[in-house]
Amino acid sequence: MNKPALQQTPDGFYLNRTPWFAFLLLCSIFALWAAAASMNDVLIAHFKKAFMLSDFQTAFVQSAFYLGYFFVAIPAALVVRRFSYKTTILIGLMLYLFGCALFFPAASTAKYGMFLMALFVIAAGLSFLETACNTYSTLMGPRETGTRRLNISQTFHPFGAMTGVYVGSFVMFKDTDATSEQLAQMSASEAAAQQLQMIQSTLLPYKWMIAVLILMFILITITRFPACKGNSTVSEPRTSIGQSLGRVRRNPRFCFGVLAQFLYVGAQVGVWSFTIRLAMQMGGMNERSASWFLLTTFAAYFIGKMIANLLMRKMHPAKVLAVYGVLCIVLLAYTILVPNITAVYAAVGVSVFLGPCWPTIYGLTIDGLGEDTGVGGSLLVMSIVGGGVMPIFQGLLSDANGGNMQIAYSVPLLCFVVIVMYAVHCMRQPQPVLGGSATAVAQ
Repeated sequence: MNKPALQQTPDGFYLNRTPWFAFLLLCSIFALWAAAASMNDVLIAHFKKAFMLSDFQTAFVQSAFYLGYFFVAIPAALVVRRFSYKTTILIGLMLYLFGCALFFPAASTAKYGMFLMALFVIAAGLSFLETACNTYSTLMGPRETGTRRLNISQTFHPFGAMTGVYVGSFVMFKDTDATSEQLAQMSASEAAAQQLQMIQSTLLPYKWMIAVLILMFILITITRFPACKGNSTVSEPRTSIGQSLGRVRRNPRFCFGVLAQFLYVGAQVGVWSFTIRLAMQMGGMNERSASWFLLTTFAAYFIGKMIANLLMRKMHPAKVLAVYGVLCIVLLAYTILVPNITAVYAAVGVSVFLGPCWPTIYGLTIDGLGEDTGVGGSLLVMSIVGGGVMPIFQGLLSDANGGNMQIAYSVPLLCFVVIVMYAVHCMRQPQPVLGGSATAVAQ
């Protein structure tokens, strides 16, 4: 039986069915940016010892990374608006590749600031990718399944994250690495040699990533993608970015969604960034052993996503978000209050309930924006800067309490209180639905 011709709604944003090869290729990009972000969690523990940093200073890894999202999201939206989602993705892949290449001069100079610059460039590329892919995923099929489709795309995220942690931790960390205490007892020359060796060990994962990015760039280039940018024959004249910004700014649900996404990303990054440090502190283990907890975290994240995808077949996405948010609060409270190794298990368990949060908040927030969808999506990507802000507060809180990692988890707990409030708001005030039948579209 032949598939029906690919069609779009009169406004030109959604399709009557999903083009599966293009969609799966798009989904694989979610794994690529997850690998980059998860390797940051390994780098935090690695750089802390290699550069002898405080918890506050290690948080700059995430700050440099997520500032890239903040500054580049609007330019990425302009590229989507002027050209296409595909062009935006290709630019993102090129910047990602260039950022990985910058790790090599950073390692040769052994300067922490150079590594932060490389991470900023990687994040700039990821900002292009996320601005395009998150919104594009919701549009590449029927409107009524847009949020579910984004959740499916995000299911690829934990595979990339687990790969990043596994490769990063088992290449960078060695059981023979000197501890911070041992480094302090060495002579200056011996300690410098050990630290330089640790810094050089960061390069191999990024060599492999460069090869993968080149392959992905080729595949995206030769694959045809639907436009999903609106039908100029039936839509009103295109408005400016300023007009779009003005409209979404006056949309209370959208503004609340941006705040919720800012806090969610901050909470997620905060939970993951300090998992290795929490396990080392509560379990008395080295970095390599503690990294198993971070790997388990991403496995839990995947399981939570799969369960959420099933629940959303029967429940409204906002209701799933609310229930998962409450369970995150309970587990984070346990992590803070219980002074033994089970606190680490609770922190890992939080990731089961992180799974649907990002795509669900994203889908609920941009739903119904119409021509403003691209600008709205870019503002949501800008809100990812929360991942660079909240870990700083966690680091400061930990340093102020003698390096106590447990108390630092108070920050993500407070974030989830607001996220639950947003979910309840969405359940009470559903977004208006855009109507329209389908019209044929040539590919």
